[in-house]
Amino acid sequence: MTQAQPAFDVQRYMRGVGENARAAARHMARAGTDAKNAALEAIATAVGDAAAEILAANRSDLQSAQRDNLDCALLDRLELNSDRVAAMAEGLRQIAVLPDPIGAIDDMRFRPSGIQVGRMRVPLGVVGIIYESRPNVTADAAGLCLKSGNAVILRGGSEAIQSNLAIAACIKIGLEQAGLPADSVQVLDITDRAAVGALIQLPEFVDVIVPRGGRGLIERISRESLVPVIKHLDGICHVYIDDDADPDKAIRIAYNAKTQRYGTCCTMETLLIAESMAARVLPELVTMYRAAGVELRGCERSRELDGSLQVATEADWSTEYLAPVLSIRIVAGLDAAMDHIQRYGSRHTDAVVTENLAKGRRFLAEVDSSSVMINASTRFADGFEYGLGAEIGVSTDKLHARGPVGLEGLTSQKYVVIGDGHIRS
Repeated sequence: MTQAQPAFDVQRYMRGVGENARAAARHMARAGTDAKNAALEAIATAVGDAAAEILAANRSDLQSAQRDNLDCALLDRLELNSDRVAAMAEGLRQIAVLPDPIGAIDDMRFRPSGIQVGRMRVPLGVVGIIYESRPNVTADAAGLCLKSGNAVILRGGSEAIQSNLAIAACIKIGLEQAGLPADSVQVLDITDRAAVGALIQLPEFVDVIVPRGGRGLIERISRESLVPVIKHLDGICHVYIDDDADPDKAIRIAYNAKTQRYGTCCTMETLLIAESMAARVLPELVTMYRAAGVELRGCERSRELDGSLQVATEADWSTEYLAPVLSIRIVAGLDAAMDHIQRYGSRHTDAVVTENLAKGRRFLAEVDSSSVMINASTRFADGFEYGLGAEIGVSTDKLHARGPVGLEGLTSQKYVVIGDGHIRS
């Protein structure tokens, strides 16, 4: 008779992962810049050398995802190609050349008592990242956490398991070559959903959770986590074409913000156009969007200019499509545009196209989003384009980090005091 095997204990397994990460975090807090940079360079080289294996693993994931009818936005995020693999390696190298924030002491000053007081930049400790699709996150998050002196636990979605494990093999090579602990980056190889619930219930081992995925995942993590969460829920991003916009700039920016890539959180979902500019820019934009296969939904006034637009409903203004769908609204001017963004936006990324500096400055000051732009596509709102090397996500909260979260967002500060036998009188 075959003896039954004991059931796999996810809770116990995750506690072990957490304990290992906490031990590695202490080592990483004292790791030197040279060792961290050496690991990043070695991982980047390993990713480049293993590009064929990574792409083969990704094709396997894509085939499984297509059989499971994964939606188009997730398929887009899941898919890797040679350019995206090269971008992963380049992102790691960019992180390597960034200044190391850890150990920097700011604002050191003498107090009347004779002590010196300052603030030292330190790692957060252990970061848990839970993400869907996006195998590039495995490399980006590992790189940022390593450079910022953190240990990281990476839990990717089951749809990307083969891709993530192929990238994890490259990370392991880099850590070994640099002499850093293997547990400083742990890529979970189990797809049991209970692992997520266990991870977010480990405040004694995990210092912060970063969820990257659909609204349902992020709402669940925010609701159930005992660990602080860095997050954004939606990417309902706007481009507003102002009365004083350059029409050629406006058309280029509005087209790129929607069509450069559909499945990202910084893709424009609603186009706002000042009424004085609508007749000048909307017909050409409609032609361009239609040629790109974008479904267009317009307000009543925009449909007066082009009756072929579908009717935009109230729900459209607060929908993140992550697809070739765009809602269009004609507004009276700057104030009406900002009112719309305040009511329907998600505080992610919003842009104004204008040649009027005063209006541009008002937009920057009054639009309460984590990234606000003048005369630029919303598609620039990511860590790579901001010079962060990469990002672990975008935060629309105001504490602890906001916008694309790079190295500094993965650190904190503590007060340091230096004395020479000083006692308080």
